[in-house]
Order: sequence, then structure tokens, then C-alpha cells
Amino acid sequence: MVKLKIKKGDKVIVLTGSDKGKSGEVKHVNPTDSKITVQGVNVQTKHRKPSQAGPGGLDKIEAPIHISNVALVDPKTGKSTRIGYKTVGDRKVRVAKRSGEQIE
Repeated sequence: MVKLKIKKGDKVIVLTGSDKGKSGEVKHVNPTDSKITVQGVNVQTKHRKPSQAGPGGLDKIEAPIHISNVALVDPKTGKSTRIGYKTVGDRKVRVAKRSGEQIE
């Protein structure tokens, strides 16, 4: 299992693929596969068969995207940035490499 620097609730931007340039909030993180699910990115159509519980139809779902294809959005500039770590007092906090701004 790999330690990921991007966490649930972070704002990320897509760097490659058909959704390049889109940004959204991280909904789910899967560290074993190194994949994340981003709101409004990599949307796919799922066909649902009708049943007694409800009618069939088309569902739009967000599929997971690999962590290497996204970057965190810098809170100061709004552009993509890498993530570093710094100790503040006795806590270890994430820091944006582009601006040096602390990431909450």
C-alpha cells in the first residue's frame, strides 16, 4: 500500500486524458490501487436494467482515475502544484510547493 499525498475533500485538477483541465473535489481515495474518484470528472454512463424495485435507465457515474493523472490545486494561485511536508510546532502539515501555502 502506497502513502498518498492527496486526501478526500482536496481540490484537484486533471493533467492528462480526455478530461484534461477539468477540476473537482476528491470524493473517494483508494490507496491500494492508487486511484481516486473526482466529482464531475471521468463521468461514464451505466445502463440499469428495470426491476420491481424501480425503472431502468441511464446512470451517470464518476469512474476512478489514477493518482498520477491529477495534481492538487494551489490555494493561492489556483494552478496545479506538487505537495511537500513541513513541521509546524509538533504537527506535520502539507504544503504547496508552488506558493509555500499550507494545505488544510
